[in-house]
Amino acid sequence: MSSIVTFGEIMLRLSTSTGTHFGNAVSFQAHYGGAEANVAVNLANFDHDVAFASKVPDNALGFAVKRHLQKYGVKTKELLFGGNRLGTYYLDSGVGERSSAVIYDRANSSFASVQKMEWDFEQLFENVNILHVSGITPSLSEKLAEITMNMVKEAKKRDIKVSFDINFRSKLWNHEQASKVISNILPYVDYCSAGKMDAIYLLGIPENLSGQNDTDYYYQKMHEKFSNIQVFYSTNREVHSATSNTLQGTLWKDGKTYLSKVHKLEPIIDRVGGGDSFSAGILHGLLTGADLNYTVSFANAYSSLKHTIYGDCNPFTVKEVENLMENGSAKINR
Repeated sequence: MSSIVTFGEIMLRLSTSTGTHFGNAVSFQAHYGGAEANVAVNLANFDHDVAFASKVPDNALGFAVKRHLQKYGVKTKELLFGGNRLGTYYLDSGVGERSSAVIYDRANSSFASVQKMEWDFEQLFENVNILHVSGITPSLSEKLAEITMNMVKEAKKRDIKVSFDINFRSKLWNHEQASKVISNILPYVDYCSAGKMDAIYLLGIPENLSGQNDTDYYYQKMHEKFSNIQVFYSTNREVHSATSNTLQGTLWKDGKTYLSKVHKLEPIIDRVGGGDSFSAGILHGLLTGADLNYTVSFANAYSSLKHTIYGDCNPFTVKEVENLMENGSAKINR
């Protein structure tokens, strides 16, 4: 299998139980996760050779993160120790018409406080085929934006494919800040997770008034602006309530859009990590040379299954994902 490195922050997530508001919470469920860490775990789950590069505190929580990653088969040689604290965020789990809410407590974390490039490129990129990062990392500080930029440039110098998930977070930066940084990164990207809202609000693509299908239009326009990007992908999610959604995967390559079937997600147990599962599913398909119809269908089924379990990580096997793709039902598999 291919060798991959992902770069970003891993945090401690503390979630309320379903039906409990922040103001009434007396206990929280604890999970470790973060966009790039989740992708690493999910790809390792498919037997890819994956390393996660990050920085955590030199204390019990930092070592718990290391054990968490190793438990799923992720290599931790690029996980550095130091700094003051592990980033944390709180999730108020929504239900019905009450949406979920996030409170970040990640300022001055070990990773967010990085002030120089602490990873050696020769070691980091040894025998690596693909680098995966997201827009969350450069949003954390100007220094991390600079480090991310240098990292993708160095990867391209070494003929390493760059995968980038725009992953815009309004609580971390605004559209203007994100647009400036992301527009500088995208000329070095090969595979990009970006949808309609990213195209309009971050990449300056005019809204579709042409009558053309939205999915085709925005992918085409983004490719005209960044012709180096070989593959675009994203999901179309229709939200009926916090615990009832429909999800369809889309993938664009060589001027053609590929669509998965629509999955009905009800009830949603935990939505966090669903997008990371979709990204991992797409990368798995690309890295194994799978048919593109299969790839987008696999990624969407994998993401759909993630919504049925707690935590950021997706433990479902290729066989289990393909079973959902083929059978498309919740009948007991005897």
